[in-house]
Amino acid sequence: MTKFTKPAEETTVLVVEDEPRLRDVLMSSVEECGFRATAARTAEEAIEQMEQNPHDVIMLDLNLPCMDGLRCFEIVRERWPETAALILTGFGTLEAAQRAIRLGVVEFLTKPASLGDIEQALHRAWRTRFERREERTDTVSPTEPEQTEGVNQHQPPRTMQEIEYESITAALERNGGNRAAAAAELGMSARKLYYKLSEYKATRRT
Repeated sequence: MTKFTKPAEETTVLVVEDEPRLRDVLMSSVEECGFRATAARTAEEAIEQMEQNPHDVIMLDLNLPCMDGLRCFEIVRERWPETAALILTGFGTLEAAQRAIRLGVVEFLTKPASLGDIEQALHRAWRTRFERREERTDTVSPTEPEQTEGVNQHQPPRTMQEIEYESITAALERNGGNRAAAAAELGMSARKLYYKLSEYKATRRT
């Protein structure tokens, strides 16, 4: 069985962000986590870079000019199916989170994401990228990369319900706990927001 792991310091991450200051911060964060970072300002530029040099991981802002981040990843996933994707956005709606899960996005991070969150997401994307390659070569079973100190390599994938809950709580934080305002931002009724919160808490107790 072939082992397709690549050291983190040789793993390439394409950061796609149109805001210059944030793009620089994200690139520095990626490099601080031990990965190699390059950048693109738009989805179109990202695709051009992928054509020239396919990257292992792509980190996409959801709200990009012209083509949005998820549409960009649809193209990337079709043409470079082994590439893992992270979505980073300031306004994560449930619809976007659901679409991201259907496309196989590894993480859906809400800005501002901490360095720890970014590091966890990058290492999960790193593992996913090599697992996909092994699946495509019909190996017996995926081979885990070596354990990286300080990172939980065996963390299970998040469920749709967990991502929905994180989107709701992030919206509540942005709106100072105002449920009506958070529900309006997420495109749902306040009653539905309350129901989803109650449903998630009930699941956690079982």
